Amino acid sequence: MRRGEADRFWEKVVKGPRPQDCWIWTGAVADDGYGRFWVARDGEQRALRPQRYAYEHFTGETLHSGVALMHVCDVPLCVHASAGGETHLLPGTQALNMLDRSQKGRHANASTFRWRGVGRAQFRAQSVELRSALLEYGWNEPIIRPLLAGIDPQAPTLF
Repeated sequence: MRRGEADRFWEKVVKGPRPQDCWIWTGAVADDGYGRFWVARDGEQRALRPQRYAYEHFTGETLHSGVALMHVCDVPLCVHASAGGETHLLPGTQALNMLDRSQKGRHANASTFRWRGVGRAQFRAQSVELRSALLEYGWNEPIIRPLLAGIDPQAPTLF
């Protein structure tokens, strides 16, 4: 017997312990650092971004292809969606998404160290590291919190 789509989806999500925490996708990660979730649509297999699946699942809205989902938390693997309450995903246009990125200092010329010069490969590596830590340790605060903030927990400190 085949498992339902929603069951397959939720078994790949680890929720943080607090209501405002991220819900992290632990399934496939594409080369852009965002997740991939395979679904059957119109008799064919199709890859969706898991945050779109979660948003549509919770809100009942079908997002057309021109709608971008913006991460309030700036964590590419976060799927924390809600129909009316705590949510990390907001629909918008690509222009609004780029404005949000710029205002948060996540563009290529940003002055924020966390994002400066982070290319596609590094973006993916950060997502894979977060996913791997969650799968190995669960939501272990001293390990997961730095990774959510884009900090390498193995990096030496000055003091």
